[in-house]
Amino acid sequence: MQTDSVESPNFNARRHALDMLVLHYTGMESGEAALQRMCDPAAEVSAHYMVWEDGRITQLVQEDQRAWHAGVSRWQDDDDLNSRSIGIEIVNGGHDVPLPNGRLPPYPDAQIAAVIALSKDILSRHAIRPSRIVGHSDIAPARKIDPGEHFPWDRLAAEGIGYWPDLPAMSGRDGGSLLPGDTGKHVEHLQSVLRGIGYELAVDGIYSDETASIVRAFQRRWLPLQLTGHTDAGTLARIAQIHTGLEASSSS
Repeated sequence: MQTDSVESPNFNARRHALDMLVLHYTGMESGEAALQRMCDPAAEVSAHYMVWEDGRITQLVQEDQRAWHAGVSRWQDDDDLNSRSIGIEIVNGGHDVPLPNGRLPPYPDAQIAAVIALSKDILSRHAIRPSRIVGHSDIAPARKIDPGEHFPWDRLAAEGIGYWPDLPAMSGRDGGSLLPGDTGKHVEHLQSVLRGIGYELAVDGIYSDETASIVRAFQRRWLPLQLTGHTDAGTLARIAQIHTGLEASSSS
């Protein structure tokens, strides 16, 4: 794995131990534009690495330093995730720069292979549990939707990076649904399990806009063909499946 280096000025000292990996897409028209922005002191954003479409890897910030990629975010009751994580920006226009047909631009095979190689290299140096390998949309669901529902989390998990369940998602056609505006113990249970996975939300039994955004963030990662923000039987089963699987993978 070959990595070149372009030093970004946008970093400072870590305040916490490193135990997370956060994946992003750049959401800009080109990798060059993204690189320029992450090296602009006025932008106040950066990442440790950027992975180009052809698989090239550029390091912008040393791993022992705090890059500025996560913003205001929380996961598993932790904040200041910049201090706790390594950030990888993957060159992809995403929702900001879709293809002319409106579809999301694909992640090329060479790029995903490089992301896998880089992630494995990072995991060989740092103890990062599967439940702490996340997307930007997981840790800031009200603000961010990257790396997007088109990101192949299952391919990374097959290589030992993060978690993906062995069983397929259940159909959501049978059983009831929980919808925005619903209240009660079933909503409270849903919120509790989502919080157990790591999402930051109130466990108050009210299916608020916040709860819907968290459900949508979960679906974006684990049910990418179903981005409703509603919790049908299939989504509820998938949430329980991920919660159980992440607990097992983190304790093994």
